[in-house]
Amino acid sequence: MKNKVKLLDVVALTENLPEHKLERGQVGTVVEVLAPGVYEVEFNDNDGRTYAELAVKEDDLLVLHYEPTFA
Repeated sequence: MKNKVKLLDVVALTENLPEHKLERGQVGTVVEVLAPGVYEVEFNDNDGRTYAELAVKEDDLLVLHYEPTFA
C-alpha cells in the first residue's frame, strides 16, 4: 500500500527524470501541493543549496520514514 504524500514529507524519486538531470532514488522535500496527486519537490545538496525544484506526480514518489510506521 502506498503512503499518501503530504506537505514537508521527505520523498525519493521512483523514476529517472533525465530531462531534469535527476535519477531514481534522489531525495527531496515536498514544498507545495500543486493539484491532486502533483507536488512541488525541492532537491538540495549536502550544503542546503537547491539544485532542482519541480512538479512531480505522486506515482513517481516514495515517502521516506525515519521511524516505524506500523503500531
